[in-house]
Amino acid sequence: MISAEKNALMTQVGPDKPAGRLLRAYWQPVALADELDPQRPLKALRLLGQDLVLFRDEAGRLGLIDRDCPHRGADLAFGRLEDGGLRCPFHGWLFDVDGRCLETPAEPPGSKLCSQIRQGSYPVVERSGIIFGYLGEGAPPAFPAFDCFLAPDTHTFAFKGLIECNWLQALEVGLDPAHASFLHRFFEDEDTSQAYGRQFRSASMGTDMPMTRVLREYVNPTIEVEPTDYGLRIVAQREIDEARTHVRVTNLTFPQAFVIPMSEEMTISQWHVPVDDVSCYWYAIFTSFGAAVDHAHMREQRLELYELPDYRPRLGRANNYGFDLKQQQTQTYTGMGHDINVHDQWAIESQGPIQDRTREHLGQSDKAIVAYRRLLLAAIEDVAAGRRPIMTPTPDEASALRGPAAIDGICDPARARDYWVQLDGERRAGAAWSQLEPAS
Repeated sequence: MISAEKNALMTQVGPDKPAGRLLRAYWQPVALADELDPQRPLKALRLLGQDLVLFRDEAGRLGLIDRDCPHRGADLAFGRLEDGGLRCPFHGWLFDVDGRCLETPAEPPGSKLCSQIRQGSYPVVERSGIIFGYLGEGAPPAFPAFDCFLAPDTHTFAFKGLIECNWLQALEVGLDPAHASFLHRFFEDEDTSQAYGRQFRSASMGTDMPMTRVLREYVNPTIEVEPTDYGLRIVAQREIDEARTHVRVTNLTFPQAFVIPMSEEMTISQWHVPVDDVSCYWYAIFTSFGAAVDHAHMREQRLELYELPDYRPRLGRANNYGFDLKQQQTQTYTGMGHDINVHDQWAIESQGPIQDRTREHLGQSDKAIVAYRRLLLAAIEDVAAGRRPIMTPTPDEASALRGPAAIDGICDPARARDYWVQLDGERRAGAAWSQLEPAS
């Protein structure tokens, strides 16, 4: 249980709110790279309660600027991409990717008005299929040397999905190892060779025991939470028998991403990015340590579940998340289909637009959520006091951040504490694109 005041402190993301100021100290995903149509590479978007326009100019440079024209407030999302920038159709004012006003053509010859105008603009970069923007003050932090940013495009795949609730409850579901045994329970195991691109459906790493069986039959994990330079490491152990323990290592990368294992060859790095206080997008980079990613297949899988252009899930509140009683009785614990994102969506959206945490009662299995909230509140306090928060690395610091390791597998119980280090090292050594040292 947490006070209403602290709940508001953690969840409100506007530019004048403490959590909003914190989140602006980090790079935030703003769009998938393929959302910029080559015919007209411009997209209106809302991020952290701000209305923005993302565009690519004729030279291929990316720009992220405020959406309202500084002349008389017209909508730049309907602007013309021409003459080295984005031109407002109202009076022809032209802005480049840095927000500089290049032309005010209706003004008299010799007018200095143009030189006095600067549209709000924000640094933007493209990494692994996602365009990131920085809405904060001063220089942005460096990108860490994480696998999802080091792997070549051939070995990464990016996607996203809309969630109609506050970002914090969306993030917290990923910090909870216990929920998967119930929310994502499948009553029958599938052929794991058909599980490509689907979380929790593959064989547990290094064994022929499918993850669906591990989660279904061993529902009481021992959970350890360890502080790290990047945030938190979460280790969940499920005792199978005297000779075998299942170990799953996931990570919270501050402020609002997690890195989790997907299969023997693949990890998922996922951000929960506020649109505003009551909606968010998840952005994910799937990173393969083995064969190149089958981009077409993974995109086809996900477009069966999400509708363009907003990446809104086809199953949601409006159609009861596809709930089917017969399926709940015979196939899945929720009765809401076989996509675990739908399960998560129901769980977090059902908590309300912003979860009322004054009514919750946390247990030992929620220790990662408790640890994260403490980290979040401390970082909010740091920013308010003018101190540098966690995970805003310099280039040298960022180059030393590795991984982070995201592993699941079955081992001898005596090896459970360090087993993941060896497994991560072996996987890393086998990745042709990676020269990274094993995580420690």
